[in-house]
Amino acid sequence: MTTERRVFMPTTLQSIVLPTTQDPDVLPLYADSEIWTQIDGTPVRLSNNANIDNVLSRSSARVRSGTRVSFASYFNAFPAAYWQRWTVVTSVRLTLRTTGRGTVIIYRSNSNGVAQRVDSRQVTGTEESVFDLSLTSFSDGGWYWFDLIASTEDVILEDGAWTTEEAPVLTGKLSLGMTTYNKPDYCVATLANIAQSPSLLEGIDRIFLVDQGTQKVRDEPGFDEVAAQLGDHLQIIEQGNLGGSGGFSRSMAETLKREDTDFLLLLDDDIEFETESAMRALQFGRFSREPVIVGGHMFDLLDKPVMHAWAEVVRPDPFMWGPSFEEQHRHDFRKRNLRQTKWMHARLDADYNGWWMCMIPKQVISEIGLSLPVFIKWDDAEYGLRAKAAGYRTVSLPGVALWHVSWLDKDDSQDWQAFFHTRNRLIAGLLHSDRPRSGRLLQNSGRQDIKKLLNMQYYATQLAVDGMRSVLRGPSGLHDAISKEMPAARARAKEFPETRVYRPGDPETPVARGGRALPELEEKPKGPTGAQLALFTAKMVPQHWRRSSVPADSQPELEYAKQGAHWWQIPHHPNVIVGAADGSGKMWYRHDREKFRRLLRESRALSKEIEKNWDRLAAEYRAALPSITSVEAWEKTFTGR
Repeated sequence: MTTERRVFMPTTLQSIVLPTTQDPDVLPLYADSEIWTQIDGTPVRLSNNANIDNVLSRSSARVRSGTRVSFASYFNAFPAAYWQRWTVVTSVRLTLRTTGRGTVIIYRSNSNGVAQRVDSRQVTGTEESVFDLSLTSFSDGGWYWFDLIASTEDVILEDGAWTTEEAPVLTGKLSLGMTTYNKPDYCVATLANIAQSPSLLEGIDRIFLVDQGTQKVRDEPGFDEVAAQLGDHLQIIEQGNLGGSGGFSRSMAETLKREDTDFLLLLDDDIEFETESAMRALQFGRFSREPVIVGGHMFDLLDKPVMHAWAEVVRPDPFMWGPSFEEQHRHDFRKRNLRQTKWMHARLDADYNGWWMCMIPKQVISEIGLSLPVFIKWDDAEYGLRAKAAGYRTVSLPGVALWHVSWLDKDDSQDWQAFFHTRNRLIAGLLHSDRPRSGRLLQNSGRQDIKKLLNMQYYATQLAVDGMRSVLRGPSGLHDAISKEMPAARARAKEFPETRVYRPGDPETPVARGGRALPELEEKPKGPTGAQLALFTAKMVPQHWRRSSVPADSQPELEYAKQGAHWWQIPHHPNVIVGAADGSGKMWYRHDREKFRRLLRESRALSKEIEKNWDRLAAEYRAALPSITSVEAWEKTFTGR
């Protein structure tokens, strides 16, 4: 008796896509000129074969006669290593439809970024080229991609796709969970983008738009039209402001009720969405051997070729999030493409993915629960660590991404969010740190408080102190406090004059007697480290302890631009003006001896108390985790019961 291999209809894993916005800045993410050199160590493009004018449609592009264009690009190369490691797909088929005379060349890379020619084919006229490619030799890294070379006439790429005939493990649909607070214009634009993607709509079960703001999405111009296009796919949920953790938890709870949904894709509100990415995440989830969280990368909405980070981790000793290595941070594809970036060819693992774009299998939600009730900050990192502890990994998948409003022009460690930065990091550490008495978490957090105090950021330090007090109160009050903590933190600002922003034309704007500091010319200035840092701290803390408070009617010494106001420079001044992070105006920092002394004492005392009670607190938070992240607990918070 012979067993016949069952053949399935081809499933598209990745479509070849191109930008239709006529924005040349994003083109390097989709297609790339083949010819580069270096001058004084700097990559220089010698030709401009991949030109935005040659983008003909969402799926088609022109390669002009005598030129060569590579699709070794972020959105069109195939991340073979990730598919081999995590999915049941053992081979992939690349199908290209072209018109014109030229050559198609298939390449692969290894984990060291070395390009290797795999296959090539001459094309003439209108034809379809099919390449069957194995996924058996990419355990540590590597991609597939193709180049098009036009000979005596233009070659038109009509369309292309990476497909498989393997059977998916799951076949359920995707639900989307968007949480918003007073960004209705972004939300309507995202919904319209989804509505214009028939293939994505076919894979969507429900879109949960959780509106927690006072400027309602339903009142935004254009909403009625896009709602009519989406029909039953769209469900608007209006609730009080419970932060990102409350909004995304609502989507999680609603997803558990959907029989046709296997995956929930969380999306932030202030984004521009590459809809093809959602389909790729869905297919990756469907073909994964075991359920995995599939994360999307984040590009800067205001500097579109720049990516913030490739794979995020929580470093165990300081228990702090960040990229797995520094080179990932703010990678600019205009300067270095995929082929030139060696580290990008290694398969990199992540501990978590930011919830600007993150797809979570319903099975994971059902098993480990919803988000922590912490309003904002660390909810995504904690969830990834919780999932990892339960045996579910996070894959930040190349080719899956969106554009998000950057926080480069913000500094949320100094505003009301400072409370959540401190408290939620400590809670996450209590839940997941395996280091005795927090490792270096409390030491690192204490250093951050000293840095803020030396920079006269008393408001942010006060909120950090408040956050530590909240941790000591234990987990039982987190749900009751979730809607109150943000207003309370913001109300604290009136006690701290440095929170006032003096805007242009304000007659009370202080003027520095020493004028404005020279612009910062060094790209990445370095502050003191190691022994120098210890000496700096030992010198500056006593100075600030003894230094007299600056009178309210005094004149500032100097004015600094925000980017030049380095933490190791400002402490030398008792009275300075610093530009606001968002460029809206100036902030006046004045030494206040009473606040400095009080907050330093409180910060140190609370850190010692948390360290002393670390094991007890960790046991309490870990015991409470299943109940505070349960659907039942969250339903009471949603309804206010």
